[in-house]
Amino acid sequence: MNDDIVIRAEAISKRYRISHKAKQTTLCETLPDLARRALQRLRGAASPSREDFWALKDINFEIKRGEVVGIIGRNGAGKSTLLKILSRITEPTTGRITLKGRVASLLEVGTGFHPELTGRDNIYLNGAILGMSRAEIRQKFDEIVAFAEVERFIDTPVKRYSSGMYVRLAFSVAAHLEPEILIVDEVLAVGDSTFQAKCLGKLRDVTLNHGRTVLLVSHNLAVVKSVCDSAIYLKKGGMVMKGDTTATVDAYMSEATTGSVEFTPVVGDEVTLADLRLCNPGSAEAIHRVTFDRPCELRFTLSGNDAALRISPFIRLHDAHGTLVTSICGAEEGLDFASVEQARSYICEISRLPLMPGNYFISVAAYSLASKAHLNAEQILSFEVAPSMLPGANRAYRQDHGLVRVISNLRMESAESGRRL
Repeated sequence: MNDDIVIRAEAISKRYRISHKAKQTTLCETLPDLARRALQRLRGAASPSREDFWALKDINFEIKRGEVVGIIGRNGAGKSTLLKILSRITEPTTGRITLKGRVASLLEVGTGFHPELTGRDNIYLNGAILGMSRAEIRQKFDEIVAFAEVERFIDTPVKRYSSGMYVRLAFSVAAHLEPEILIVDEVLAVGDSTFQAKCLGKLRDVTLNHGRTVLLVSHNLAVVKSVCDSAIYLKKGGMVMKGDTTATVDAYMSEATTGSVEFTPVVGDEVTLADLRLCNPGSAEAIHRVTFDRPCELRFTLSGNDAALRISPFIRLHDAHGTLVTSICGAEEGLDFASVEQARSYICEISRLPLMPGNYFISVAAYSLASKAHLNAEQILSFEVAPSMLPGANRAYRQDHGLVRVISNLRMESAESGRRL
C-alpha cells in the first residue's frame, strides 16, 4: 500500500439476515410453527421468515494520511455500518479493509468505556487498548481532563456521568491519545454548541499539526463543508460519490430535497418511528410544501415492545445545510413520558413556520426519563417553505435573506415632522 494511503476499502459489502418470525405467546402457537420450519428444511426450501439485507454493497475508496473525510447520507444509508467495519467492531461479509496505524473510534455514547470504572481508570484503560505505556498516558492525563472539563468528577464511576460528560471525556481521550486514525460518529451532537466548536478546533489541530486522519459522520452539512477535505456520499448501502466536499454535499442536498414524501419506518433502540408526515390542519394527507404564514401539523407514530419503557418525543428542524433552526421537546411542552408498547400517535400543531423560503429537514428522537436516546431519526423528512408575499407587498422574500422570517410592521415617516406617510 502506498505510504500516503492509510485506509483502503476494497469491494466492501455487509449482509445481515433479517428474521420475520411471528411472535408466539403460547405452546399451541409455537409447536405448529416449529413443525412447519422443520418440514421446510427437509424439503430444502428457503424460510419465508428470513431475508438477506445488504447494509453495504461493493464500497471502494482510499483515504490519505492527514485527510479529514466526511461521510454523509440519509438514515439507513450504511454510514454506521461502514464505521463499525473500519473500527474492527464487525467484519465485512465480502471485501477487505486495510488500515495503517492505530484506530480510535467514538461511535456512540459509552463506546470503549467501562461503566463501573472511574473516569481516571477509563483513561488509562483506553490508552492501554491503544498500546500506550502508563508513562505516555500520564503525560497526557491532565490535558485530557482539562479539555473534557470533568476535573471534579474524574474519580466518579462514569455510569453516573450525564451523556454530555460522557461524550466530552470520550472525545478528549480519543483525540489526545494520539491514534493515527480517528473515527467520529454523530455522537458529538450530544454536546453543547460551545463544546462542539471546541471539538472541531481539536480535529483541525490533530490533522494539520499532527498529520492524523479523521473520518467524520455528521448530518450537519455546514460542519462537513468547513472541516472536511473530501466527502463520501452513501445511499441505500451503495457509494454514490466520493470527492470534493462541496460538490459531494451539493449532490446529496440536491437529491435529498427533491425526493417524494413517502416515509420508510426507522427502527431505533427499542423504539420505532412507524410513520411521519407533514399535513394541513385536520388532514392526514402528507404534504411537502408550506408557506410561512399558514398553519400545519406534524403527525408521527412511535411504537415499541417494552412496557416498562416510557419515552417523550424530541423534534428538531434543520435547514438544507444541516444548521439547527429550532427544536420542540415533548418534556418541555408539558407532554408526559408514556409507554409505546402499543403504537402511540402524536400531533404537533404549528400555528405558523416563520421561515425564509428553502428546503428544510425534520428529525425525530425519543428519550427516556434517564435522558437516553432510544430513537434518533436524523433529517428523516424533507419539506419546502415556499416563497410568499404579505398583502400589499410587491416582492417575496428569497432564500438568501436568512433563516427566520420575522413578522414585523415596517412603515415610513416624514424625517422633518415625524408624520407618518
